[in-house]
Amino acid sequence: MIVYWILLLLIAFLGYFTGSVSTLRVASRFVFKRNLRRLGTDSVFLSNFRRLYGWWGAVRLLLTEVLKDLLPILFGSLLLSLKGHAAVGAAFGAFCMMLGRLWPVFNGFKGSHHGCVALLVAAVSVDVSVGVSAALVMLAVIWFTRYLSLGAAAGAAVAFITALLVVEDRLQMLLVIFCTLLVLLYHVPALLRLSRGREERLSFEEDISYKFDEKF
Repeated sequence: MIVYWILLLLIAFLGYFTGSVSTLRVASRFVFKRNLRRLGTDSVFLSNFRRLYGWWGAVRLLLTEVLKDLLPILFGSLLLSLKGHAAVGAAFGAFCMMLGRLWPVFNGFKGSHHGCVALLVAAVSVDVSVGVSAALVMLAVIWFTRYLSLGAAAGAAVAFITALLVVEDRLQMLLVIFCTLLVLLYHVPALLRLSRGREERLSFEEDISYKFDEKF
């Protein structure tokens, strides 16, 4: 039992630590060789990023994010496979990673909408049908409404329902449900702003305001 708890603590530490590490920091250093955080935030970042790197650049950024999020899931699966619970280890690693993504210690416990990508990675690692159904709904809502927060919440809700229906292992199902509840909880303020008509829409219009921050 002591060994089991030690393995869980190791998975929790790596999961939260990996989730807390900014994808933009990793991509800036190892993929794009440029400080991507200077491109702005939210829709400003997206519009400037698309202008500079195009859709292929977006794919590279997404792959960086997915690979980083997979690390604690694979690590959790590997460690608990020693006790015959590889699937539960993967789900627990995903849950701890989600905590780090939404409340990262390295960013003052302030996460971002990128937590929805982590949710999809976590869902697929448990059951492909859960991840695919959540991804389709999330992308559709974002595409038609241009609200990232609404898309993330819709994807989390679908993952919640699908996990209840298709995931047979009770502990795995609960961990996936906890992940969806984390995403829904995180997006409550954004959904409240949306209900009041104050939430910012996703925009692909070009924005160069970040250039005024550069030193000449």
